[in-house]
Amino acid sequence: MRLAHQMALENANIIGSMVEATEFMDWAQENRVRGVPKTVMNDSVSVEGAVPEKVFLQHVLKAAGNKIVI
Repeated sequence: MRLAHQMALENANIIGSMVEATEFMDWAQENRVRGVPKTVMNDSVSVEGAVPEKVFLQHVLKAAGNKIVI
């Protein structure tokens, strides 16, 4: 989550929000939260659990429609 929020702080085009899955169980169930954290990008790409920064950035690029591999 820290990397996602850091990106949001540095880029006005990125919005970062957090939802406490245990307090909003209906929302978590509707969004199929199975692992925490679950990061959703552009409502199309998601990653669950703690992943290395390189993997997270690959998901960000995929969500942005960029085919660059890092």
